[in-house]
Amino acid sequence: MRAAVVVRPAVGDDLPGVAALCAEARRESAAGPQVCFSDESKLVRQLRVLLSVPGGTALVAFHDDVPVGFLLARVLDPHIFNDEPSLYIEALYVSQDARRRGVGHALLTATAELAAEHGAIDVFSVPIPGSRGVQRFLARLGFAPAAGHRVVSTAVLQRRLAADSGTLRRGARSLEDLIARRRKARTDGQTGPVDLRGFQDDYRREVAAGLDAPLVSEPASR
Repeated sequence: MRAAVVVRPAVGDDLPGVAALCAEARRESAAGPQVCFSDESKLVRQLRVLLSVPGGTALVAFHDDVPVGFLLARVLDPHIFNDEPSLYIEALYVSQDARRRGVGHALLTATAELAAEHGAIDVFSVPIPGSRGVQRFLARLGFAPAAGHRVVSTAVLQRRLAADSGTLRRGARSLEDLIARRRKARTDGQTGPVDLRGFQDDYRREVAAGLDAPLVSEPASR
């Protein structure tokens, strides 16, 4: 059975792992210098600053106890330009090796819970320029353009995440059914290995394509 993705707030010992993921996001992006520094020691210091700012938080996703994704955010209290709390996502990234495993979904679920806990009406995000994958992912979850940002109400985000979870579960069941049919066909007379290309084509036709990132949103430090 595949290990579950665990998301929790980052503590001091987690920051080097988050910094390493930030550096990975920089290397992956065509706009690397806009994402963050390449020096991981500087990134750790910047992350410590974020966590010391009122409302600053870093969520880390773990798979088999290995950090595979992170989300940096700030809860913004009411101020002169906005009379209601809001949550601002500064960075969102999932490691290449951990994509399509529910990591991005788990990070956004924890973020929506954080927003609701603080009474934040809206969740804002700034995807890195040119990151089409994260743009599609956020759009599927209800984020809409808003003055260079993307924004979704907390209530809509929670509803979309719940619906998306059902799609992921149905996709998993469809995959299991395909595997069972392939095995039966093989034991009924076919020999040799299963052609994975045909399997992948069948899977794409039967399961709606779920995007679990390339999740890269521009890190303030990221």
